Amino acid sequence: MQQQLQTMLALQDQINTLVNENWREQNFAWYRAIWVESAELLDHYGWKWWKKQQPEMEQVKLELVDIWHFGLSLELQQGSPEAVAAKMEQQLSAEQPVAGDFRENLEAFTLNTLSTKQFDLVGFAQLMIDCDMPFEDLYLRYVGKNVLNRFRQDHGYKEGTYQKLWAGREDNEHLAEIAQSLDSAAENFSDQLYTALSNRYPGSQKDLA
Repeated sequence: MQQQLQTMLALQDQINTLVNENWREQNFAWYRAIWVESAELLDHYGWKWWKKQQPEMEQVKLELVDIWHFGLSLELQQGSPEAVAAKMEQQLSAEQPVAGDFRENLEAFTLNTLSTKQFDLVGFAQLMIDCDMPFEDLYLRYVGKNVLNRFRQDHGYKEGTYQKLWAGREDNEHLAEIAQSLDSAAENFSDQLYTALSNRYPGSQKDLA
């Protein structure tokens, strides 16, 4: 877990720096992004008692990954990646709570976020348990989304020249297929993902489109 946390923290630092070189000094309102994402998450889970709703668990997990991005950014402002990873591992390795009421736990997490303007890692871990999302799943989803975000930025996303659709499929579909063929335990897992995406992208030397 320690290595995976350090990998994710390093990736988050890279993507934040790509967007703004001095992101740490900007004091962005990461906590605000977290509570807004939490509201979107609740919509995917369902809360309206006047209509039939089924939790969209895949979307719920994707929203949790988005929250994790912002949470890592907040944590990185507290110290070095190594120190932060050690603290996070200690919190995540503590006695695991049992699954509970997802909606109530999400509200408690959001309330804590608003009152402290920090990342409630313990509360987040509870939400992962509530929706049956192990740490390994979080790691794979996060690394994949981070690599895809960086890949898009590097290939003209801001300029509007990036092609999201290749060979009749969206880039995230290619990403999921590639990730399944690689060893997620490898230290250079994210680099392998990025290279494989580059080899598939239209116009590359190994264009498979």
